[in-house]
This record gives sequence, C-alpha cells and structure tokens, in this order.
Amino acid sequence: MRSLNLTAKQGRKNLSTDAYINGIKNGDRVLLGRAITLIESTLSTHQEQAQKIIEACLPYANNSIRIGVTGTPGVGKSTFIEAFGTHLTELGRKVAVLAIDPSSQMSRGSILGDKTRMENLSANENAFIRPSPAADSLGGVARKTRETIILCEAAGFDTILIETVGVGQSEIAVHSMVDFFLLLLLPGAGDELQGIKRGIVEMADLLVVNKADGDRLPLAKQAKKEYRNAIHLFPAQESGWIPKVEICSALEEIGITEIWKSVLSYQQITKENFFFENNRKEQAKFWLHSSIQDKLKQLFYENKKVKQQLANVEKAVLNGEISSFKGADELLKMMNDE
Repeated sequence: MRSLNLTAKQGRKNLSTDAYINGIKNGDRVLLGRAITLIESTLSTHQEQAQKIIEACLPYANNSIRIGVTGTPGVGKSTFIEAFGTHLTELGRKVAVLAIDPSSQMSRGSILGDKTRMENLSANENAFIRPSPAADSLGGVARKTRETIILCEAAGFDTILIETVGVGQSEIAVHSMVDFFLLLLLPGAGDELQGIKRGIVEMADLLVVNKADGDRLPLAKQAKKEYRNAIHLFPAQESGWIPKVEICSALEEIGITEIWKSVLSYQQITKENFFFENNRKEQAKFWLHSSIQDKLKQLFYENKKVKQQLANVEKAVLNGEISSFKGADELLKMMNDE
C-alpha cells in the first residue's frame, strides 16, 4: 500500500478537503486516520469537511466484504481478529479493524488495548486498526463507524472487520452495517448457549467455537455438535444461507482457513441470489432514517424556545401537573412555531 509520508510541518496544519480525498484514494493511512478524526469531531467546521470527504469517497466505496465479529467477554475476540486479519493479509487482502463500543466514553473500550495486543497486525502495512470513538450514545458511535467504513473502502481496504466491544444492543448496530455476522463462542456449549440472547444467535451467519486447543479440544468438538443441533431450530435466513458452525484456535491458528472459506462461500451465494446487494441497499435506507431521527433530535434540543421551556415542562411532568405526552406535544409545538 502506498503511503504518503507527511512532513512534520504538514503534520498538524489544516489540510484541504482535496488533500484528504487524494490521500485516502492513494491509501495513505495517516490521512485516513486524520479524516476519521474529523468524522468523530463535534465541531461544525470539521463535520462540514468530513461530509464533503465522505461524499467524494462514495464512488470508491462498497467494494469490500464487511464482517461483524462478536462474542461474550473472554472469548478471545482480539486474538482471533489478529490471527484472522493476519491470515487475510497473507492472502493479499487489505484489512481494516473497527469497533462498536457504546461504553467507550467511560472505559475507553478494549480496542484501545487491542492495538497493543494486536502488535503484528497493527504493524502490517496492509492493515489498519482504529479505536472506537467516544460518544454519548450507541447511535453516535454506530453512525461514525458506518461513515468510517466508506473512507476505509475508498482507501483500498477490501475486508472490513467490525468488532463489538460493548455488549447488548451493539450487536444489532453491527448487524445493520455488515454483510457477514460471525459469533465467537467458548467450548462448553450447554451453559453458554443459555446465556446468549436468542436474537444474537439468530443473526449469526457463522458460529465459531474458539480456544479449541489442548484440553479444551474435546469440549470444543462437543460444543460444535450442540450448536449445530441448536441452530436447526431457528427460522431460515432471508439470505438463503444456512449458518455453519466451525471450531478454531486463534492462538494456534487452527481453523482460520475454514472460516475464511465460509465467508467466501456466503459472499458467492448471496451475490448470486442478489441478497448481498439488496441487503446493502436496505442498510443504506436504515441509516438514512436513523440519520434523520438523529438530526431531528439535535434540532429539537438546540431550538431556542425548547431550551427556554424544557426545564419548566420537566418540572410540570415531575409534579404530576401534566402528562409526559402532553409535555412532549407542547415542546414540539414550540419548535414548530419558531
């Protein structure tokens, strides 16, 4: 990958939009990182420039396979992603690793540590690892990640790995922006299967029992059988793909090849039946409506009259003088009357 080394003088000065766009198209990871920082910024001038960069990059995007990776804490996501990502770069792929972490504002998220743990992958010139941005909500993090995907694809990354760092709703957010959803599991299926939300298992295109090495190998093989039996009880997927179960050891790099073969098989089948393209269109529509909701919410709370009266309406609701619904209607009318 070509890298345009910035001089020290260029390093911190404000760059033109064209400089960012050209740098990204040429695969400059430094400029890619700085452009993503603009996306993450709350400054209006940065947001304006970021949106221009995103629009210019759109024609060069959508040329990757986007893979979501999730799993319970301790399942070995970081080790797996490094092994998987390294394997892909050895095949000539260019890999970007991103994260969805709604808790990052408080904990800074585990992926910040992952950059240290993923030493080999982070040093690989065909890989790019980006910590999750701190944001007030899961929606904010997810939107920024969605926009970051576009820039990474324009920069030539043909494989995007999106890790869920937080738990719960983050899996749903990741599912809404990836082509393939991979669920990592631990050996010892019985108890864990009960602890995983059914909806998350139903979203998975591939279930991978990790840490299948040493004394845990027999447990992993047994877990594979149990998961295979379990997924047959779930409804058929719209994609026409039948979810698979594999075992792997990220530490010993066992099963990584089979996992990639499953991804490629999924991609081939869903492109042939047009689900791949249609799903991306549906995702784009979802993010359109999500962005509209976010913008309307922002405009509401920034409205001058709403700002003036919000505390009074809240007090009236708390005192039982008016209902929450009546209070919301009054505030919305103030916004519309301005």
